[in-house]
Amino acid sequence: MVHEHCQALQRDLHCPPRFFMHAFVLNDPSTPPVLHPIHQAENLLAQSKRSMATVDMTVRDAINSAIDEEMDRDEKVYVLGEEVAQYDGAYKVTKGLYQKYGAKRVIDTPITEMGFTGMAIGSAYKDLRPIVEFMTWNFSMQAIDQVINSAAKQYYMSAGDIACPIVFRGPNGNAAGTSAQHSQCFAAWYSSVPGLKVVSPYNSEDARGLTKAAIRDNNPVVILEHELMYGTSFPVSDEAQSHDFVIPIGRQRYERRGAT
Repeated sequence: MVHEHCQALQRDLHCPPRFFMHAFVLNDPSTPPVLHPIHQAENLLAQSKRSMATVDMTVRDAINSAIDEEMDRDEKVYVLGEEVAQYDGAYKVTKGLYQKYGAKRVIDTPITEMGFTGMAIGSAYKDLRPIVEFMTWNFSMQAIDQVINSAAKQYYMSAGDIACPIVFRGPNGNAAGTSAQHSQCFAAWYSSVPGLKVVSPYNSEDARGLTKAAIRDNNPVVILEHELMYGTSFPVSDEAQSHDFVIPIGRQRYERRGAT
């Protein structure tokens, strides 16, 4: 029975036979009692399974954790927008970042989208990596000249000399009780602009992986989030919880395969 148990643990832990040959030497009765080797192996197996466990995470927390980890990874990354700092963001996506990184890297701006978007783009020209939050993408209409003519076209207009590594993000599309002025979908608008990369994450893994990819990208990236999805939880795998988890922009994802 012990031998069969040993073989099963060996297969699960992917350990060489020699590990178990030495593990099952009987202890000297005069020595202090120790955990039986079989139990030690079982504990090791349990720990390895726990480390690979998925966790439930809201889309809001997935975006927040991605921004936090990228700010910690690269001091050139900073956040600006209306109420993103002391109020933790209108939708609490930037919660805790102001307290952790301070007022120089999490910046509350006046209600002037064209102004703070232009400043962020200028800083991107000088090797910083700003994350611009629009309280809603409808408000980006006030800054659309900056997004298209200053950010999207800069690399081309400078003959490849000046990149613009910037992220524009915020809630897009219809929501609950937001009226016509706050319910437009800008996916078609921005997807038609050469020089912009546009992503729209659905679940929490997408939100983490694509947000990280957008921040690391040397091109301007538009992230179209959805207000009604912020509080929805999805399972996040152990791989997607890693600080190095990135979903390359442009890679397809099969949510559900059809019949073949």
